[in-house]
Amino acid sequence: MRVRLAMSTAIIFTIASTAVAQPAPAPFTGRDLSGTYACTGVDGHEGAYTSTVTLEMDRAQSHGNRAGYHFRMEVPGYGTYRGVATADGDALAITFAHEDPATQDYGTGIAKVSRTKDGKVRFDKFYYEDAYKGGNTGTESCVRN
Repeated sequence: MRVRLAMSTAIIFTIASTAVAQPAPAPFTGRDLSGTYACTGVDGHEGAYTSTVTLEMDRAQSHGNRAGYHFRMEVPGYGTYRGVATADGDALAITFAHEDPATQDYGTGIAKVSRTKDGKVRFDKFYYEDAYKGGNTGTESCVRN
C-alpha cells in the first residue's frame, strides 16, 4: 500500500511539475497591423463601396511572427461589422459579421499585406459569404491612415 501511495504521489508530482514548466510564449516580433484603414471594395451583390476598417492587436495572443486582432469595419449607409483577424507574416485571415444578424451578412476573408509605394501598410482581401443573398464574394483594398 505504501509503495502504491509513493508511486501515485510521484506520478502526480511529475505531471504537476511538467504542467508548470511550460516555456513562456515568444514575444511578438512581427509587423503590428493595428490602426485605421481607408478601404474601397467591390461586393458581388452590392457593387462598389467604401469602408473604414480598424484593427487592434490582442497583445496577449500575439507571439513571434503571428498576431491576433479585433476587427471592426464601418460601411456608410449600411452598418458596422465586427470580427477577428489573425496574421502570419504577410498573410491575414479575417472573419466578420454584420451587427444585425437578420442580414445574414457574415463571412471569411483572406488578405495579403504589403506596402504602398509611399510606405503605408495595405492589405488586399478576397472574401466569401455563404448565406448572404444566396452566397456572395467580393474584394477590398485597404490602406492604413
